[in-house]
Amino acid sequence: MAQTVLIVDDHPSFRRSARRVLEDAGYEVVGEAPDGTSALAAARELRPAIVLLDVQLPDLDGFEVALRLTGDPGSPAVVLTSIHDRSDFAGMIARSGARGFLPKSDLSASALAEILS
Repeated sequence: MAQTVLIVDDHPSFRRSARRVLEDAGYEVVGEAPDGTSALAAARELRPAIVLLDVQLPDLDGFEVALRLTGDPGSPAVVLTSIHDRSDFAGMIARSGARGFLPKSDLSASALAEILS
């Protein structure tokens, strides 16, 4: 069974390209969200195994969303993403509850799998 993914990003073009990359690799993208508030609602409703979550969103930042998503047993694996480098956010990534960080330019199914393994 394919792993389910929720893509959270305020740029429709990134959501489209991430969907294409992940679906081509066998992931099942169950939803998309453009901001933190809708991401939290979509995660509750869709129960994805993985949330690919942009750090910079128009309402809540990705770190706050990650904290809220990872606080419960059975919560999804959260992977943060950004156009910025990991070093810009190192401390916040570590405190967020996310499984890891993936620069948008490096998005691939194998890179995602490596973070989740």
